[in-house]
Amino acid sequence: MPAESSGSTGPTARPPLTEEQRRRLAEVFGDVLPATTADERDDRDPIAERRADEDLLADRPPHHDRER
Repeated sequence: MPAESSGSTGPTARPPLTEEQRRRLAEVFGDVLPATTADERDDRDPIAERRADEDLLADRPPHHDRER
C-alpha cells in the first residue's frame, strides 16, 4: 500500500542565501567546482613524458628500424 503524501507536490522553496551564509559555506566546503576543468589545465610533467617516450623507443623491436 503506497504511503500517503503530506500534500506537498514539489520541493520547498528556500530563501536565497545571504552573503554571510555563502562565505561560511565556502569556508567549510571550499570551492565545489574549480574555475577550470582538468582538460583546460596543462598539469602534465614534460620531463616524465619525455622519459616515457625514450623508454618506449628504447624497447622497440629491431625490425622497426629497418627501412623498406
